[in-house]
Amino acid sequence: MRATGAGALALVMATGCAAASAGENGAKKVAAVVPYISPVNGARDLTPGVPIRIGSANGALTAVTVTAKGVAVPGVFSADRTRWRSVRPMLADTEYSVTATTASGSARSTFTTLKPKSTFSIDQIVPNKDISGLTVGVGMPIMVSFDKEITDRVSVERNLFVQASRPVEGAWHWFDNKTIAYRPKTFWPPRTSVRFTARLSGVRGADGMYGMKDFVRDFKIGRSQISTASVVTHMMKIKRDGKLIRSVPISAGKGGVMKYHTTSGVHLAMSREPVTVMTSPDAGPGSPGYYSQTVYNTVRISNSGEYVHSAPWSVGSQGNSNVSHGCVNISPANAKWFIDNTLIGDPIIVTGSPRMLEPLNGWGHWQQSWPDWLKWSRLREAETDSM
Repeated sequence: MRATGAGALALVMATGCAAASAGENGAKKVAAVVPYISPVNGARDLTPGVPIRIGSANGALTAVTVTAKGVAVPGVFSADRTRWRSVRPMLADTEYSVTATTASGSARSTFTTLKPKSTFSIDQIVPNKDISGLTVGVGMPIMVSFDKEITDRVSVERNLFVQASRPVEGAWHWFDNKTIAYRPKTFWPPRTSVRFTARLSGVRGADGMYGMKDFVRDFKIGRSQISTASVVTHMMKIKRDGKLIRSVPISAGKGGVMKYHTTSGVHLAMSREPVTVMTSPDAGPGSPGYYSQTVYNTVRISNSGEYVHSAPWSVGSQGNSNVSHGCVNISPANAKWFIDNTLIGDPIIVTGSPRMLEPLNGWGHWQQSWPDWLKWSRLREAETDSM
């Protein structure tokens, strides 16, 4: 009978591992110690996502060789070398060959995992070279988008790993079935090296859908630079590694209607743009409230059109009153300095406005309290592994 499916994973003791028996002249004869292997030999259409296991009941394993598509499969022995398991689960649509040996016997097994009905992959990882660069600010989340809807969030999340040279407490957060993000409980320690690994090959993402590729992304956290802009005092204080390095007069949103208030909260620098054309989001040419203006040296801080940018026309108001449509206006000289000295992911905190930044407005990840962030993690918080 051919063994198939998950049921073929049961550990099966090979014959010949029996206790000692009496031989000629009453001498005891010890049977050969034959390893047992799971999955069993000849199994087909096995479910991916479980490890290969090998054991020996009465003696140490002297050698284990496992290959898949001609490549060695890594594994670890128990301290007494009576057990071995693969480091990672089995991949989909893959044939495995196993040879396990003890001092007095050996066993072989060949088996194959199922071919998935569909596959999924990662569509985008941020930080990346094009969007953020690979040295980022202390507020930078790891943001991952998938190309298919993920319904088995637990299986996927448990195969997303974050390692850091300075371990932090952090957690993943699902925004929807295609988007997940990781952030620490507090800002990253400055000058930390981070490695994100998505070990998705063989991982179930939904019924009949499995990952077929792993991903790795290395990046670094730069110096700590945190800017705090008050719409009440009309000043932005910029601290680097805890020390005040610059005080910048600002003019924030003029208010009157809610859309013209700059949003309060923890923003992140999302892009640095030498030139940006800003137009009114809800009024066309010829309509009341319409504007179209080219501005320079802009740092985007939300998806609702908020920037820190050069505004030579409002220099007289900067430091004393709010006159913008919601952006943080600063002088041309300060804007040039700011864009040159900002990393993507630097926190830019706005205070004093009646309008709050929404968590889904741009990278408003820090607007959620830690308990609220954890509500949308399937595995809750954990410390990063050391690099």
